[in-house]
Amino acid sequence: MKAMSNDRPQAVCASDFASIVGEENAVCLWENIELSQQKRIQQAIVSGNSPSCIVYPRTQEQLAAVIAIAHTNNWRVLPCGSGSKLSWGGLAKGVDVVVSTERMNQLIEHAVGDLTVTVEAGMKFSDLQALLAKSRQFLAVDPTAPESATIGGIVATGDTGSLRQRYGSVRDQLLGITFVRADGEIAKAGGRVVKNVAGYDLMKLFTGSYGTLGLISQLTFRLYPLAEASGTVILTGKAEAISQAADILRGSALTPVQADLLSAKLVSSLGLGEGLGLIARFQSISESVKEQSNRVLEVGQKLGLNGAIFADDDEANLWQRLQERIHTTARESVITCKIGVLPTDAVEILTQVELGLIHISSGLGLLQLESKNQVLIVRDRTQASSGFLTILEAPVAVKEQIDVWGYTGNALPLMRRIKEQFDSKNILSPGRFVGGI
Repeated sequence: MKAMSNDRPQAVCASDFASIVGEENAVCLWENIELSQQKRIQQAIVSGNSPSCIVYPRTQEQLAAVIAIAHTNNWRVLPCGSGSKLSWGGLAKGVDVVVSTERMNQLIEHAVGDLTVTVEAGMKFSDLQALLAKSRQFLAVDPTAPESATIGGIVATGDTGSLRQRYGSVRDQLLGITFVRADGEIAKAGGRVVKNVAGYDLMKLFTGSYGTLGLISQLTFRLYPLAEASGTVILTGKAEAISQAADILRGSALTPVQADLLSAKLVSSLGLGEGLGLIARFQSISESVKEQSNRVLEVGQKLGLNGAIFADDDEANLWQRLQERIHTTARESVITCKIGVLPTDAVEILTQVELGLIHISSGLGLLQLESKNQVLIVRDRTQASSGFLTILEAPVAVKEQIDVWGYTGNALPLMRRIKEQFDSKNILSPGRFVGGI
């Protein structure tokens, strides 16, 4: 059948889906969607195009049936969870319908003794952590917008945060995945136990794929026990000394769970002092936390850096404010980018931007840049050293003018073949990924 055009009556699309999801308010026409949600969706699509409706399946079977109808009719689908990261990545083209997994939010299984959990994709990260905390366990990621982010959205965007210092990325913690293919069939990879490696590469493939390969419906993760104590050290001062402190920390036997370098403006905006910053968090038994924190302070003192230790509510408040500051922009024109550089180049990059954070071991981080010209300048500098700079959030006009991903590798033909295998009709998030995939 012919793909739905923008002048097709919206009621036709809605009625097709309403027969599946049934429940009242499970299909919402575009004109009835709240303005704030309309704005989030418009940040993810090419300007001048609005989807017909948004659909909220409650079960995996409903989701599969919804996608099957879209596939039959060649309707282009924009998958999402709560929409907290819809503004990330490239702009989807010609979207006919938005499909949200937000109401698929049940706990499937929590194997406390095995340290694993299986949940539906729409479960909110904050709700899952609250459930796990009752058993003194947690999922070791610290995503953007933790109160509203869904587990499926975190995986789809590969959103890990500073905890990757100790626990690795989302890919490293994902044990199993269930997803709905572009043709509406349900498929699985991996399992619900830590030692099961079946489908390992497929799970890696879906992490960070921005909904272009399938719609994630269920996920299984490895968990970790909550630590007895926690403490955070802040060092601030001259760039050269901060760089030396980072080198010492990387080469030491210390085991921070989070460790980041902070730009001078980020340091000052948090009221932490002047100059660049190094923030390191330790979580273990109380004696270990104190010992490791003091050793970092000693390193700072020898290098002429100012230092402070945060604990309890002050520490929790500090990390919350840091998260909010690096992801919140004062002006809509600000461009938020993900950067990847050699860890030894991180300090130099941070001296060239106003607001930025880079993990000391992975060299991954976030920058807030002022203009598309600054994006291109910083991108050239990072690519010259085999790094990358990807735009996450920016005005739609900016994303339409420059390449969001800035990919210069040689894997694009392979990526296109994978997309063809998973979504031959190109109906899932068309245009959101690298190379317009």
